[in-house]
Amino acid sequence: MNTDVNFLQLIIATVLFFVMMFGIGFILNMLLKTTWFPIYLLVLILIPVYIWQTWDESRTFAGNFTAFTFVDILPIIGAGIGAYVSGATIRALRRGGYKMF
Repeated sequence: MNTDVNFLQLIIATVLFFVMMFGIGFILNMLLKTTWFPIYLLVLILIPVYIWQTWDESRTFAGNFTAFTFVDILPIIGAGIGAYVSGATIRALRRGGYKMF
């Protein structure tokens, strides 16, 4: 039963990261008039901050990176997909003739 709850939490966390990054990316794209800024934000700021936050000084450099599991990586993949989808949505709206986006 405990693994079912953990799996459900993983699914909810991944969807939540997707929705949050899509929403933040969509708003940033509207305000800054950029298309792919949320992906750059994710890669240049959010992922390094996550790695720094989970860094353990007692482990080696390689040991820190091998300590990440599928549970750690899947929500970040969901956030990356959300960032990409927000850029693709803004691009489609601009091609559709919407001046606001």
